[in-house]
Amino acid sequence: MMLRRFCCFSASTSSFPSHPLSFSSNTKKKPLVFLGSPQVSTAVLDALLNASASPQSSFEVSAIVTQPPSRRDRGRKLMPSPIAQYALDRNFPSDLIFTPERAAEDAFLSDLRALQPELCITAAYGNILPSKFLNIPPLGTVNIHPSLLPQYRGAAPVQRALQDGVKETGVSLAFTVRALDAGPVIACERLEVDDQIKAPDLLALLFSEGVLHSSGAKLLIRELPSLLDGSAKEKAWPQDDSKVTLAPKIAPEESWLSFDQDAVVLHNKVRAFAGWPGTRAKIVLVDEGDGQCKELELKIITTRVCSRSNFERNEADDITFVKGGLIFPCGGCTSLEVLEVQLPGKKVVNAASFWNGLRGKKLKTLSQYK
Repeated sequence: MMLRRFCCFSASTSSFPSHPLSFSSNTKKKPLVFLGSPQVSTAVLDALLNASASPQSSFEVSAIVTQPPSRRDRGRKLMPSPIAQYALDRNFPSDLIFTPERAAEDAFLSDLRALQPELCITAAYGNILPSKFLNIPPLGTVNIHPSLLPQYRGAAPVQRALQDGVKETGVSLAFTVRALDAGPVIACERLEVDDQIKAPDLLALLFSEGVLHSSGAKLLIRELPSLLDGSAKEKAWPQDDSKVTLAPKIAPEESWLSFDQDAVVLHNKVRAFAGWPGTRAKIVLVDEGDGQCKELELKIITTRVCSRSNFERNEADDITFVKGGLIFPCGGCTSLEVLEVQLPGKKVVNAASFWNGLRGKKLKTLSQYK
């Protein structure tokens, strides 16, 4: 039997009280349902719960919808989503945390209708919302999307933006429609992109509240009054379909680096794919004593683009070590400085530690050995 509510799970939730499937008896507050799953979404939920606790608040979070528990870490233990765990840690009623496999399940939709939510908010939920869902809240469903829509519609907006080397991105608050990320935009905020920032850090910046930057959480709280009184629908603007760019889901096979590309392209890919799936490269370890060659697979963790390209090399494909970095020759007479690497099954180490472990052996890019 499929488990639809988090309270159906193990003893980890047994210490939380059971509550009826309804929101507070204070009918002056409008019920809102939040949907999210990964760690970055907790910043949005935190902002909503804090705002709803205010005596002046006109809304309350009546339920939370998230991905089902999954097996993670080395022990493969069944673990709740980060959002579910955060909600439980905040003493949110466990029987009001829903974990449907699909948002189109009839039983789940029936429970959602019973809550009579006025508004639904999504932040990296991870499931497609069907029309039957979208028709339930009279004020609509609103999504926090980490890009400046209509740019980077899709599953990987932050990663694809970094891969493209953008200097500016942002976060958009938009109504959810059946077409992917295509609804009217209520508000957006812009953010300059540092050329060293990696995808997990940028994603966290775009969702979390911060003193020095705008974020999805801050944008949502700012716009909640207009969302709850219905005026957001009047002020929202349609997206310009002629400016749409897509951000398709990343495939594991995209993680390989090819050093015939420009160093800037490779550096942007390392930043974009940090976390998952990461970036990998095959290099050759050469023992100059006996001439034997061994192929190595390296995970490339941190890089920067070299400001100069005239490094001394005996051969064009030599990987050298200069001032704490592994210098990889790249396409277009450019060079990539690799600062951190990881061998399979090993810990991440800095370039100096990796180089010292070679014990005098040489490194080459793989091209001439293919």
